Amino acid sequence: MIGPFELNSRINRTVNYQGSEYLFFSGTAYLGMGNVPEFEKLIIEGITKYGISHGMSRINNVRLHVYHQFETFFAERAGAEKSLVWSSGFLAGMAAVQFLAKQADHIYVGPDTHPAILPEGITPDPFSDHITWAEYCIKSSEELPSSKILILANAVDPLKPTVHQFDWIKDLPDKHDYTLLIDDSHAFGVLGNGIYGTYSKWKHLPVRLLVSGSLNKGLSLPAGILLGDSTTIDKIAAINIFRSSSPPAPGYLQAFLQAEHLYQVQQQKLTENIRLFQNLISDLNCFNYTETYPVFSFQDQSWPEILFQNGILISSFPYPNPTDPLTNRIVVSAAHHPADLIRLHKVISGLGE
Repeated sequence: MIGPFELNSRINRTVNYQGSEYLFFSGTAYLGMGNVPEFEKLIIEGITKYGISHGMSRINNVRLHVYHQFETFFAERAGAEKSLVWSSGFLAGMAAVQFLAKQADHIYVGPDTHPAILPEGITPDPFSDHITWAEYCIKSSEELPSSKILILANAVDPLKPTVHQFDWIKDLPDKHDYTLLIDDSHAFGVLGNGIYGTYSKWKHLPVRLLVSGSLNKGLSLPAGILLGDSTTIDKIAAINIFRSSSPPAPGYLQAFLQAEHLYQVQQQKLTENIRLFQNLISDLNCFNYTETYPVFSFQDQSWPEILFQNGILISSFPYPNPTDPLTNRIVVSAAHHPADLIRLHKVISGLGE
């Protein structure tokens, strides 16, 4: 692993380290909203209006209406009946899975499921891929008596990367009551319905569907979200983990409500950058990627250092555990210029010779 690199300035399409500038192909700011001056202006206006933070519980007798506005707006755009906004995606996922796990007789956990939606003491099912895991879920559920089954999974594995499909749930036996909780942290802004994730894509499955996740990646909001049906969301809103927790800073939510057009522009730029880079590397066999996703992984452990020596900084570190092997990835964002991608390709082409 190269680094870690301790920086003292903001991260955009480039970073400054020890007096030198490096192209930055890492991180999770897929839409590059930090590079949009208009969005930054809206955030500053929101902070000016509401203050730098809001530490009061959402059940306080004095409340800020912007939270309800944001939840209503986001749920409507995502295709859900209702949503709850949290200070982080991790907290949103933890609250949801703690509530749902208590009601479940059996829990199926996808192989790369994020810790945010893992019940305490439960690990992902021991399968190397989602296809094998799905086959196991179908076969196993056929052998069970009528039960309440909770299914936990990520929308996408951002490390390999792989976008997961859930159509197989239609093949599950109908004798059970199913709940599906998906972590959309790496899907918001990139996959599904506009910038609003995968809820609308899977809402017609024969399950009770909930989607949680961080908004601090693709959408650049220091907040989390939980989407679902009104009955379930209302029950989760009544538990202590929501009632006693502080919400995210309101100024960011106010900015989001005024910035949908900016997000759309950035999403189009991201789509164009993904397409350009995929075209550039079409003659190379060293990458694993999926057509609509901005992450490109590779195996050669010598590349990160060589790219760094050529002024390019990529993602290379063990995850999620410190003992895990290095995961090497190139992350394309909407902030990148076409010339950045062409320069990256030129260096990579030399490595492949």
